[in-house]
Amino acid sequence: MSTVATDPHVRTGRDGALVTLTLNRPERFNALSTEMIAAIESELDVIAGDTSIRAVVVAAAGRGFCSGHDLREMRAHAEDKAWQRRLFDDCSRMMMRFTELPQPVIARVQGIATAAGCQLASMCDLVIAADTARFALPGVNIGVFCSTPVVGVGRSIGRKRAMELLLTGQPVDAQTALSWGLVNRVVPIDQLDDEVRWFTDIILARSAATVALGKRAFYDQVERPLEPAYAIASETMACNMLLADAAEGIDAFLEKRPARWRHR
Repeated sequence: MSTVATDPHVRTGRDGALVTLTLNRPERFNALSTEMIAAIESELDVIAGDTSIRAVVVAAAGRGFCSGHDLREMRAHAEDKAWQRRLFDDCSRMMMRFTELPQPVIARVQGIATAAGCQLASMCDLVIAADTARFALPGVNIGVFCSTPVVGVGRSIGRKRAMELLLTGQPVDAQTALSWGLVNRVVPIDQLDDEVRWFTDIILARSAATVALGKRAFYDQVERPLEPAYAIASETMACNMLLADAAEGIDAFLEKRPARWRHR
């Protein structure tokens, strides 16, 4: 694997078609300062325009995944509403970039993921957690309700579960997060990288064009009423069938041979 030097807040590693973004403020549990948010968004912009990248892993240095917003920085601007609004607008835009990327994104969560850190994990397409991970929306404990974090979290778990996190501020362990639908897998910490790799290997073996088309359609339809959702899905299926990779995939299945994707 080669490692490219970037903004120190985010380390970027590449292994073939796989890119790993590592949040790199371990001494602050990778708090989302304005600089951290800008660094993440900058990396996502580069990834979005690089068709040679097929999958993305979001990891974190140190013991925690992400503790949420940088409270010291926020407190320094406590009476400046314009600054606060800009912070949350910038963070929300960065979060949405994960669903807008054509590449699938996997969160590798090894420790605490709280507030906007829990939101960050929830905005990824898949979440693989170590059994040491913890998830929480603890803003209510310090008088700051987690209104933006729950936008992502609330779309992953039921309303009653989301309100439990919001109203109590108490953390849940990885197995609870799994049962609630916030994460896809929970494994021992020493198996975390292998489990992430299992998913990325499968994704990298699929047609990039098909995955990108399907991911975009999924997020476009998932919050819509039934009729427009089916309209979007039907149009996507029709477009999908016109792809060269669809013809190749069907032919390969019928001929009982491996597919030779044109868009790898």
